[in-house]
Amino acid sequence: MSYDLLIKNAEVVLDNGPVRLDIAVGDGKIACLRENITEPAAETVDAAGLHVLPGVVDAHVHFDEPGRSEWETVADGSTAFAAGGGTVFIDMPLNSFPTTCDPEAFAAKLAVAAKDARTDFALWAGLTPYSLDKLEALAEAGAVGFKAFACFTGVGGIDRADDYTLYAGMKKLAALDLPLMVHAENAEITRGLTEEFTAAGRLRARDYFASRPIITETENVGRLIHFAGETGCRVFIAHVSTARAVTLVTEARARGVDIHCETIGHYLAFNEDDVERLGAAAKCSPPIRNRENQTRLWAKILSGEIAFISSDHSPCEPSLKEGPFLQAWGGITACQSTLPLMLTFGCAERALGLPALTRLLAGNAGELFRLPGKGRIAVGYDADFAFVDLGREFTLRAEDLLYKHQVSLYTGYAFRGAVRRTMLRGRTVFLDGKIVSAPQGRFVRPERRK
Repeated sequence: MSYDLLIKNAEVVLDNGPVRLDIAVGDGKIACLRENITEPAAETVDAAGLHVLPGVVDAHVHFDEPGRSEWETVADGSTAFAAGGGTVFIDMPLNSFPTTCDPEAFAAKLAVAAKDARTDFALWAGLTPYSLDKLEALAEAGAVGFKAFACFTGVGGIDRADDYTLYAGMKKLAALDLPLMVHAENAEITRGLTEEFTAAGRLRARDYFASRPIITETENVGRLIHFAGETGCRVFIAHVSTARAVTLVTEARARGVDIHCETIGHYLAFNEDDVERLGAAAKCSPPIRNRENQTRLWAKILSGEIAFISSDHSPCEPSLKEGPFLQAWGGITACQSTLPLMLTFGCAERALGLPALTRLLAGNAGELFRLPGKGRIAVGYDADFAFVDLGREFTLRAEDLLYKHQVSLYTGYAFRGAVRRTMLRGRTVFLDGKIVSAPQGRFVRPERRK
């Protein structure tokens, strides 16, 4: 027997921890995992001194195409993602235009991604009042699930989902065996406070925090728990920012409700004081919270109550971050830094184990979104790998960023744990600071069990 690729001398991060193994790859899949594989291979990679992790599965990015390529492109966004050890991204229905709420818009986004993506990808579709009659067609087109906004989005083309839309849509999605992810903030409170503060000229960072208090998230999460329990729909709370909301979800799941939490790296790396210092570049929704909440959120990570961590990569044209904080664009550029961030703040500083890290950044998303062959290092899975030097320290520079706009909250931050190589289905995409392959991303359809 011979293989296409043989990876030698690696510390391979499996479900139960790192093990010194060789990895053999054939036809883009992991064919064998064992010590000292001696069969010949067309290519051999010596990974001595490196840990091989599953490639990152990022369930929450906004690559903005078609329609807003001046903000970000699939080509640039997925290139940066690959440089951060990423191998599968799931793109949101906004901020592209038209939003991905009908089969025609879905097909247009799929065409761009199939041409330009550096990594494999899946696509969300939108649940809105005007897409209720299109859910079945979007499911057939291959949507991984549906995204809804409980709050007002501020972006044309994707209206908030009112209670009827949520209830009717969740019943349909339960029958279709597809999940719903919800941006959970109370629409009336956030809009009312924003209008009140704007009229009073209260436009600073602290005013923005006050316009989206913790109750706006926890109230909405409680409502969604009731809807999920009644409809049987599988629900994910997007970008949970408060430990209190995580507790509500944990308690509901213990009662048998199929509901899970996603959180985002910037909630774990920054607090309100940092946002005041960094300015509108650090504005997002829900907002970054205080230091006490951040400590409690890390405790939820370490206890296993949060299912997965994404980047919520949401860039914009830089001028939209100018002006008063309350009125600036709310989104953070992030997908290149999620793995180094978690290696630093999680593994190096908080003793987060590598198996837990890989579940949070790859395995759980691959399983929960039913992405075949994605998220684990196991025989039969796709050969998607991030090769990491755990001991290497580096300071992120603007020139290292591969986004369309070289902007990041993490510029100037010191990280411990550097991505040296990224492989997609056994082919090297990124190597020692450079992209070394043409776009080769494939569309990943979810497995449906009904």
